[in-house]
Amino acid sequence: MANITIDNVAKRYGETTIIDRLSLDIKHGEFFTLLGPSGCGKTTLLRMIAGFITPDEGRLLLDEQDITHLPAHKRETGMVFQDYALFPDKTVFDNVAYGLRVRKFSRNDIKAKVKRILDRVELGHLGERTPGELSGGQRQRVALARALVIEPRVLLMDEPLSNLDAKLRIHMRDVIRQLQQESNITAIFVTHDQEEALSMSDRIALLRNGRIDQLDTPEGMYARPRTAYAADFIGAANLIDVQTLLSKGENSLVTIAGGQALVSGQASSKNSQLAARPEHITVHEQASADFSRVPAEIVYRRYLGVKATYALRLEDGKVINVDISAASDPSYQPGSQVFLSFSTDCRLVEA
Repeated sequence: MANITIDNVAKRYGETTIIDRLSLDIKHGEFFTLLGPSGCGKTTLLRMIAGFITPDEGRLLLDEQDITHLPAHKRETGMVFQDYALFPDKTVFDNVAYGLRVRKFSRNDIKAKVKRILDRVELGHLGERTPGELSGGQRQRVALARALVIEPRVLLMDEPLSNLDAKLRIHMRDVIRQLQQESNITAIFVTHDQEEALSMSDRIALLRNGRIDQLDTPEGMYARPRTAYAADFIGAANLIDVQTLLSKGENSLVTIAGGQALVSGQASSKNSQLAARPEHITVHEQASADFSRVPAEIVYRRYLGVKATYALRLEDGKVINVDISAASDPSYQPGSQVFLSFSTDCRLVEA
């Protein structure tokens, strides 16, 4: 088993706090993602789990064993770095075999284990090549094989897909997820890419200034953001100021920019905003008698294959984005006056 407990951990450099008394439990076999922009503390937290950085406060536990001060090489973790960190003068085989040799495995065991993992990542025919003779995707798979061949209890990955092109990133997401599930190991994945986080994770911790802004499943993070920060970072929701608000059971009736909308949730402060994803807004050519549609002006249209994205300006000057499927797109022209209705999937969030 490999359950990880992060207990009130803090890390500071001078007067700058990188991790601010953060606590978190990660379950055995979970694919857990630390998500956030540069500087939020996600890589620092990962390196503390790996043993490369020692926290100033708090504890790190692996299956209730305190590993806070345990050296990195004794933590039974495998690490995949952003730049892969392969030995340029060693062959693919020797790069993957390195961890096994350090652990004093026999020559026959090393040969069998390296062959098995190289075949699994589709590199069995490239064992004698050096990293310089490989493509970016192949080098990434060598780094993954090197981390997995030692059969770690925990697999740690620091933005391992950031150097790959878009098509290869999608393929490698599937490879990494399949290998993690087959191995039944705990995986912690660091990324700033919301699509990677949503497509690969069992749970996501969205970090903000060294703290967890929201901890949730991918579905919960996207459909039920609790803050404007989460709504904007995951899925780039439109954030619209609310003028007035009236509770209606579990929903709220809000007034925004010359119209009204019945949306999900209730505000807990006066600083609430409406988070409306582009696909949760409908464009109409006519107003409604009950003011439930919000007037807007088309700014521009962008055709994106399966959908068209429109930028629309509300009466208060706010510009928002709306998606319309290509099959039902009426091709509104810039300057057209339209009216918007908001699905109850739109939510009130804390600013």
